[in-house]
Amino acid sequence: MKVITQVAQQRKALEEAVAHALELASGKADGAEVAVSKTTGISVSTRYGEVENVEFNSDGALGITVYSQNRKGSASSTDLSKEAIARTVQAAVDIARYTSPDPCAGVAEKELLAFEAPDLDLFHPAEISPEQAISLAARAEQSALQADKRITNTEGGSFNSHYGIKVFGNSHGMLQSYCSSRHSLSSCVIGEANGSMERDYAYSIGREMSDLESPEWVGEECAKRTLSRLSPRKLSTMKAPVIFAAEAATGLFGHLVGAISGGAVYRKSTFLLDSLGQQILPEWLTIEEHPHLLKGLASSPYDGEGVRTTRRDIVKDGVLQQWLLTSYAARKLGLHSTGHAGGIHNWRIAGRGLSFEQLLKEMGTGLVVTELMGQGVSGITGDYSRGASGFWVENGEIQYPVSEITIAGNLKDMWRNMVTIGDDIETRSNIQCGSVLLPEMKIAGQ
Repeated sequence: MKVITQVAQQRKALEEAVAHALELASGKADGAEVAVSKTTGISVSTRYGEVENVEFNSDGALGITVYSQNRKGSASSTDLSKEAIARTVQAAVDIARYTSPDPCAGVAEKELLAFEAPDLDLFHPAEISPEQAISLAARAEQSALQADKRITNTEGGSFNSHYGIKVFGNSHGMLQSYCSSRHSLSSCVIGEANGSMERDYAYSIGREMSDLESPEWVGEECAKRTLSRLSPRKLSTMKAPVIFAAEAATGLFGHLVGAISGGAVYRKSTFLLDSLGQQILPEWLTIEEHPHLLKGLASSPYDGEGVRTTRRDIVKDGVLQQWLLTSYAARKLGLHSTGHAGGIHNWRIAGRGLSFEQLLKEMGTGLVVTELMGQGVSGITGDYSRGASGFWVENGEIQYPVSEITIAGNLKDMWRNMVTIGDDIETRSNIQCGSVLLPEMKIAGQ
């Protein structure tokens, strides 16, 4: 394949750029780390079958951080010529002269680095022509528009296909690289009935084109979701059981990421400050991290500092096992990096053998939350208050859509009191989990 040959050449050139930057920095700083990334691909959008946008992009950038006498300086450049790299290195060195010394600053410990990076099967580029890309986007949109007469407008269909190269090196002699690809297809339409207008979308994403759902599935799913929201009602203010549908439930656990991140811990700005080794979730719940999941959307052989990633339990049997640490945060806490510079890697939370329909029966009467709005979550207290929409359920069956409500609680209580998790696992996120049933939340309505 032509793309494979091009990528091999680009990868070699980027590795040489990183090696050159490290060589230049070696005589000017005590330590250095250099990262280069390059992304190439096509993005297409259509509306009513007409092309709205076709965009080719090929973007690359180099970033260098140097450490000199515990002082840190960083600089970046989109120009990867030798002259530009030399200027960038010098800029980082100059900046370091003016920053305050920090004993915790520095390159990651050598023994933690990924000197051998495993192949995680992340690279599946597709040689897609603009015509093929346009056709995929238009088919997804058209399937949604044709699904029902109540679909009256469209925000379009879109298709994206990109591949990237990442190279990282540091003054400990590490120089590693890997390639990855990502393809996605989506559609968004508007439905109308009884004076009510609602919008929703559907999408499919994967490392390989064959991982994507068909354009027809995307369109039909988009229409189905949109139609289900029509003629929403408001609820009275009350307390009731709540199911976070899988897409919303990933965000529920996403708040845990911030609460146990090293930065929040050493700043003492998290409500889970004294929770290491303590029970924060039900005893039946374990959160596993799988950074080396083949073709995983959040898989990576190493983190943003070159620290090797490893499979680990974040929470085991409800007990918090560790913080999420970068090298800097680890030094501030007297610990070691956990390989989380840049984020988490494929958290997996197993269901308990219940389908979504069985979850509804288990709840009986209550609220299903499918969408959340606003940022009303405090990382310091755990207080949770967000706008929501979804469906009202009675006798284990969905009755009607609801909107313009607010749900409130405290994350500590919400996590500890989870009743169960469904098997309808959301796999398109860096947190993979099913729908979550909570025994009670405050619901503010009309």
